[in-house]
Amino acid sequence: MMKNKSMIKKTVLGAIVAMSCTQALAADYTDGNVRKNDFNWMQMNLMQSVDAKVPYGIRNDTYLELEFGARSGIIDLYGYVDFFDIFDRKQDDRHGGDNFFAKISPRFSLDAIFNKDLSVGPFNEFYIATVNNIGDRELFEHYVGLGTDVKVPWFGLVGMNIYAHYVRENYGADNEGKWDGYMFSTNWSTPFYTFANGSYLNYQGYFDYQFAANKIANQPLYSNNAIEWYNGIYWHSEHYAVGYGLKYFRNMALMENHGGAGRTTGLGHYFNLTYKF
Repeated sequence: MMKNKSMIKKTVLGAIVAMSCTQALAADYTDGNVRKNDFNWMQMNLMQSVDAKVPYGIRNDTYLELEFGARSGIIDLYGYVDFFDIFDRKQDDRHGGDNFFAKISPRFSLDAIFNKDLSVGPFNEFYIATVNNIGDRELFEHYVGLGTDVKVPWFGLVGMNIYAHYVRENYGADNEGKWDGYMFSTNWSTPFYTFANGSYLNYQGYFDYQFAANKIANQPLYSNNAIEWYNGIYWHSEHYAVGYGLKYFRNMALMENHGGAGRTTGLGHYFNLTYKF
């Protein structure tokens, strides 16, 4: 699933606990101990997309997602690998097509690098932020910019990042080997109801806005802007999660809606079963 779960980015119990600890301790590394907020987590998600607006009619797909994250010293890592059509079904819209998609998103803490508390008001910590998207055929792109964790009422810590976009490979499009556009992204994970047994309901999601991709927009199929906005309600326990996500697409993957790649704007649905390691 092509998503910035930068941005969903922080969707599991371990990540929530780590974010809570980070908020309590702030990002004061003046003592030189850059390891005090270290953590790691990993989970497997069995996902079913329904009526997604992925280009070229990819609506319904059952896929397995390996999702992970960690904080280790100066590095704040999030990533996932999606394995499409996991049951090899002819009815799957991914059948016979691409096999996987990976997103690897390390951020490098400026607070930890300089052993400084750079927090200002609601801005808790600052990063050099990166995203790397990799497809199994001809997709390879990079995002580089600045990021921060912002304390937002009710939500808690919300990740926010602004990137410049470099295109290494893009199925032969005109913007290959060029900087083309920008992306603003946010991600959040907010528990809002806890049951007596310790399990809880969580609102988690991300918002990615790509804009000013003017080099690719010169081609008939493409747009210079795109939005992916995921809103999920999940039940979490220590080792399991079950959830539903409603996702809004606009010009998915910078492909113009009804511009030759089919419908790329509208709503899609995602159903999720998770096992946490």
